[in-house]
Amino acid sequence: MDLTVALLVGLTCLLLLSLWRQNPGRGTLPPGPTPLPIIGNFLQIDVKDIRQSLTNFSKVYGPVFTLYLGTRPTVVLHGYEAVKEALIDHGEEFAGRGRFPVFEKSSKGLGLVFSNGNRWKEIRRFTLMTLRNLGMGKRNIEDRVQEEAQCLVEELRKTNGSPCDPTYILSCAPCNVICSIIFQNRFDYNDQEFLDLMERLNDDTQILSSPWMQVCNNFPFLIDYCPGSHNRFLKNMDYNKSYFMKKIKEHQESLDVTNPRDFIDYYLIKRNQENHNHSSEFTLENLAITVSDLFAAGTETTSITLRYALLLLLKYPHVTAKVQEEIDRVVGRHRGPCMQDRSSMPYTDAMVHEVQRYIDLIPTNLPHAVTSDVKFKNYLIPKGTTVLTSLSSVLTDNKEFSDPEKFDPAHFLDEKGNFKKSGYFMPFSAGKRMCAGEGLARMELFLFLTTILQNFKLKPLVHLKDIDITPVTSGLASLPPTYQLCFIPV
Repeated sequence: MDLTVALLVGLTCLLLLSLWRQNPGRGTLPPGPTPLPIIGNFLQIDVKDIRQSLTNFSKVYGPVFTLYLGTRPTVVLHGYEAVKEALIDHGEEFAGRGRFPVFEKSSKGLGLVFSNGNRWKEIRRFTLMTLRNLGMGKRNIEDRVQEEAQCLVEELRKTNGSPCDPTYILSCAPCNVICSIIFQNRFDYNDQEFLDLMERLNDDTQILSSPWMQVCNNFPFLIDYCPGSHNRFLKNMDYNKSYFMKKIKEHQESLDVTNPRDFIDYYLIKRNQENHNHSSEFTLENLAITVSDLFAAGTETTSITLRYALLLLLKYPHVTAKVQEEIDRVVGRHRGPCMQDRSSMPYTDAMVHEVQRYIDLIPTNLPHAVTSDVKFKNYLIPKGTTVLTSLSSVLTDNKEFSDPEKFDPAHFLDEKGNFKKSGYFMPFSAGKRMCAGEGLARMELFLFLTTILQNFKLKPLVHLKDIDITPVTSGLASLPPTYQLCFIPV
């Protein structure tokens, strides 16, 4: 019996391999390692460090190559030239969202991040316009961030210089900013409902960056039939959706179409205007998913970056000292920092950029997909093919950054000490799918970090050589290790 089963499995594998080799479409794709039947190249990838695996493949196959993650081909773009050419020069063709099965199950193709086609275009256009109406990039949003920065400082003062893990405090600040934009509400840092939301968000990020989630996304049948942390992720997503649906219903009851207060109000007004359109994308479920997208993206990426920034500033006190000297000279102690100060603070601006470059927060970006058959680098990529763009390879390019493995703000300074822009700076991605909240995130990082360093000295609990800055996971996101520090008032 065992021999019969073995023969059947062997014949099936040979048949699948034969069919795969006969596939006329594969010859048009870029080269890559030979995949195994069913599992593709999965065993050749280190799910704990995908970015290094992609770098290794690029050394063999060049800047554009094909991997089979399961049975489907994925085209990988490695290096600045390939990534720029795809996302910027061919932005429209590479503007699709690639498959991310665990998110597809929770979002059902709705929202801002994981939607496609006309639905995505309409929701993104509306979102960008509404964020501008609500003051994105203008003074009133800056005022909100400055007010929250002062609330953050007051919360840090309550630690009385005692050791603390900054994870949740640093999550609360950007979360309150995005909440004020979405539903005109901020929370007290000790609000239990607020802390529960923070805990679920943090949990989701840990799950999404785990090796198990990489397995699930490449073999989606596991999501429905296997136990694992992906089920907790889906429960967390359902909880968030229910929470936002409750907020939406409250807004429906108090809506004043002549005086929209926040993102939800603007959306509900747009929905009412499209009541006659039965194919309208502006449904309540789409609103709940869109708000959930804005909430998660507007909280986690910024809070992780803040957390990593403080860890790096602990590790490199000479950088911290230079930033604090610049803050004292430009801002002083009698007012809070503002965005206008940034142009007079090149070293601080360079430090913030270097943090984002060095931590390489989303190493392989979110998956893209081509929206039509695309001729790219002498290859023909079929419509719908998933594309991975290695942001790591851009942010660590040694042609642009002299010592990319080293944390050094000088990477963004010229020989005169002036801030130097770089086209290789792509932590927010690039092109049509780049982060819609980039402007807000940049503002928050500058104002939160400068306000913290204006008011506190950072004291580590261990010797500098024992401060570990190695990411604990490097799947979807590169997450810093947990740590404690003391905020000493100055």
